Amino acid sequence: MKPAKLIPALIGLGLLAVVPQVITNEYYLHQIVLIAIYAVLLFGLDIVVGYTGEVSLAHASLFGIGAYTAGVLTSKLGMPFWATLPCSIGVTAAFGILLALPALKVNGPYLAMVTLAFGTIAQILINELDFITNGASGITIHKPVLFGHVLQEGDYYYVVIVVFLVAMLAVDRILRSHLGRAFEALRGSPVASDCMGVSVYMYKVFAFVISAGMAGLAGGLFTYNELYIEPNTFTFELTILFLLAIIMGGRKTRSGAVLGASIVVLLPNLLNDIELFRYLAEFAVAVVVLRAAFVLRAQGPAGLATLWIPALGAGGLLLASFRLENMTNWRITIFGLLILFVVYYLQDGIIGWARQALARLHPMFARHYAQASTAGISAWAQGKGAESGEPVLLEARGVVMQFGGLKALNNVDLVVERGTVHGLIGPNGSGKSTMMNVLTGIYRPTAGQIRFLGRDTPGRTSSDIALSGIARTFQNIQLFGEMTALENVLVGLHHTFGANLAAIILGTRDQRAEEERARHRAASILDFVGLADVANEEARNLAYGRQRLLEIGRALALDPQLVLLDEPAAGLTPAEIPDLIAIIKRIREHGITVILIEHHMDVVMSICDRVSVLDFGQKISEGLPAQVQSDPRVIEAYLGGQPA
Repeated sequence: MKPAKLIPALIGLGLLAVVPQVITNEYYLHQIVLIAIYAVLLFGLDIVVGYTGEVSLAHASLFGIGAYTAGVLTSKLGMPFWATLPCSIGVTAAFGILLALPALKVNGPYLAMVTLAFGTIAQILINELDFITNGASGITIHKPVLFGHVLQEGDYYYVVIVVFLVAMLAVDRILRSHLGRAFEALRGSPVASDCMGVSVYMYKVFAFVISAGMAGLAGGLFTYNELYIEPNTFTFELTILFLLAIIMGGRKTRSGAVLGASIVVLLPNLLNDIELFRYLAEFAVAVVVLRAAFVLRAQGPAGLATLWIPALGAGGLLLASFRLENMTNWRITIFGLLILFVVYYLQDGIIGWARQALARLHPMFARHYAQASTAGISAWAQGKGAESGEPVLLEARGVVMQFGGLKALNNVDLVVERGTVHGLIGPNGSGKSTMMNVLTGIYRPTAGQIRFLGRDTPGRTSSDIALSGIARTFQNIQLFGEMTALENVLVGLHHTFGANLAAIILGTRDQRAEEERARHRAASILDFVGLADVANEEARNLAYGRQRLLEIGRALALDPQLVLLDEPAAGLTPAEIPDLIAIIKRIREHGITVILIEHHMDVVMSICDRVSVLDFGQKISEGLPAQVQSDPRVIEAYLGGQPA
């Protein structure tokens, strides 16, 4: 670990070690332990919400399942403390699988509704299965015993902190590995993820199960912290609190999870103390006034337009604090308003906002990325000639793609020979991109046969087709915007990783070497497409033309035998097009066959070995570039009339 990270880490460990000596009040120590327990759950919830981009309303119930697993095993079977925690993880992960397998076939609001229904059912079952859970009476247990020693409040603090640190390290390693990049890619573009060989459904389920296991671990720790659990502890309000914690603290950061946990532990106590709540409402008004003064000085009256919502919210909060005598019945409303405020004004959470503010003050606070070795960086680009095999790489016969009454493709034949650049051209709306989607499994053709390397492709998933050797770019760019250029290419290299979950968590030598090799190779690919200088730039910040080149680099990372390039010259300047042509020629020299969709006829005519032309979903011409260029049917399709 570098000194810049090692010193703060040692300071943090030192502070955690002395907490029980400094804070002798058991109530405050109990709250700190609760923050650490909630943080463990939030580490897992962040995988689902922050990385895959899904919304789970079931985590309070999963938390409860973990808690009741530990409580039942301890109270009814007398199982020791150290044995119940793995059981809590396993049982909750099993419930996570049962929920994820059907639920993750849907997304968005439908997924939220499914997980909400699961949470409701779980709470009812906990209440009704009184022969196991004691129903509404709850479960009371004794203080945990470890190695024959009864753990008092201070002792249990150290146990929880150790688990908290191990969980944080494990999750951090997972999310910095190829698994974490796969999870993040799902949020950036599910379609592109599938076409990079990363199965969207499989990795969503994987992420959810890991997250459920973390919720179970936190639930087991919670039982031994409270020594009493009952069904009303794990309510919908707790689910909202967990989501609030992720959103307010900041997604995709472990520090954000810790800050969020602190907020959700302290906020209910704050709302129970009306006087303290009034002081904080007054503080919020003061902050808005100071912010308004700063904006007025820097931007003039026009800048104040951005502050009317915070001003209205702070004023309403202050008014409510003096009009209400009890905040208990308004807690859910306040939680919801806080979520809306943070989503609107602090989309990266408090930690994300703080990092951006500090980065503007000094570069040392900017995000730093792991550097890849550049030794021998051009090794990937050295041509190796077309691979031997059957001369026909891809064959499509009688392909029909029908959407209702519209035939986007109508009886299209396409034969692509190995080692060639095959152009696919036609006017807008002729069916070119639809053909791309059919070839890569995004659409299943209504009729017809498609064979690649002797295997039928219809009915196979996009990820399976990608791993068989077909890579693609997209007409509308589908990069993973929040990931760097290097990380985008590493997602393309996902198929080269063999380390399992245990190896990643343990950080084995083989796993680290595998990661280093992949980073070196990704850097080589970026150099091949001319993007070595922007390896650590987020993809969304690149110029449009460079985003096109990055898509090509990411596709090449799949080690494909066939690459489908969908309008790669779109957005490039005239000076950049010769470089693109050179890249495509080098791809062919590297032994990779190319299907090229392009409207720049100079690009098509200069590099294509054979060209097929579509119009209104039908193939109207095919042959050598010069033959196609002079075909009357092609001229009519493009110009709307017969040639002179």
